[in-house]
Amino acid sequence: MHTSHADHAEHSGTSHGNLKAYLTGFGLSIILTVIPFWMVMHPGFSRTEILASILGLAVVQILVHLVYFLHMNRSSEQRWNVVSFAFTVMVLALLVGGSVWIMYNMMAQLMAAPYVMPDQ
Repeated sequence: MHTSHADHAEHSGTSHGNLKAYLTGFGLSIILTVIPFWMVMHPGFSRTEILASILGLAVVQILVHLVYFLHMNRSSEQRWNVVSFAFTVMVLALLVGGSVWIMYNMMAQLMAAPYVMPDQ
């Protein structure tokens, strides 16, 4: 008894993308990479505009990768994947944000204390 890959995907509840979806995701990824590169290489944009566009398009590109390559969507089959991804993002935000907060407070307190030279 031989089952094809399509039969396995149908019974396992996972959705696999088709060639059109992968090419659409690839095209969007290329476009979202070329736009900031072009902005950096051509003068006329301020540093703030370039930085804002790089950060904004990076977030959009992350969403494109999640939807087109990791197949995360609002379907019931993907609910647990989306919940686990959201939990991972929350834990990472807490770890990174907490670490930056602690380092900032330590720097502020250490730099505020006057340095007293010991008697010689």
